[in-house]
Amino acid sequence: MAKSSATLDWCIVRLGEDHNWWVDEVSDSVRWDVDGLSIIDPRQMSHLIDLVEPLRDYGFDQDMMEAAFIAFRIEKEAGEQRVRLKRVKDSFFESEEKLFALADILDEENGPYADLLDHLTRCRVKMLNDIFDFESKLTVDEVEDEIREDQNTSFIEGKAIHTFDELSAILDYVPAGWESEEGEERASKGDDDIDEDDLPDLDEEDEKSLEGDSSLKWDEDDEDKDDEDGVKKKSGDDDEDEDSDDDEKPSKDDDDDDEDEKPKPAKKKKR
Repeated sequence: MAKSSATLDWCIVRLGEDHNWWVDEVSDSVRWDVDGLSIIDPRQMSHLIDLVEPLRDYGFDQDMMEAAFIAFRIEKEAGEQRVRLKRVKDSFFESEEKLFALADILDEENGPYADLLDHLTRCRVKMLNDIFDFESKLTVDEVEDEIREDQNTSFIEGKAIHTFDELSAILDYVPAGWESEEGEERASKGDDDIDEDDLPDLDEEDEKSLEGDSSLKWDEDDEDKDDEDGVKKKSGDDDEDEDSDDDEKPSKDDDDDDEDEKPKPAKKKKR
């Protein structure tokens, strides 16, 4: 960890109207300027960790992200919408404790946080060039220029840029006109990666266990029920057919009537 941040032991943060946390006081007020100084809360840090996960295939270095932030945990309340945080040495990726993350920005040009921004941008560009078929390869300069333009607009409006928003702008970046296709490309890649050979083989004991699992029998029950309904329906149809046949068969009385109506053969004359 950088020596410049070694003296920072605690800080007091407040919840802003934008629902982000901002630093009000620090233990080292000489080196740290709290004007517009933001801090990432545990929920936001968890989200960022999820966003960098796909970048591991494109060279993401977890240690660079660990080094770029100073970890804090809640020590006590410090008034309305304010809490005092105490510095800890836990890992953001491995600790189960809810940690706040303060970017180490004492050296804005060559510090660990500046290195992280450059590293994430390069990884993101590699990923986008891999999943999209651009006419020409996307470059780091193009991404940085577009993001910087949006940041300049906020500066002109007098708005401080929160660290979480700065990182999200990189990790969520997609060139204009390609936004709707990123999710489809990822889903397509995920489906293509599924191979039958990768599916686990079941041994004989597992198969018997699954066969005895009542929760898996609903398909069979439904099929049996459908078969029974089909038999009943067929039986009902047969009954209807029999009734119909009975209606069509002539009765004995009808036969007698028909015989009466038939002309009788003429009698032979005696010679």
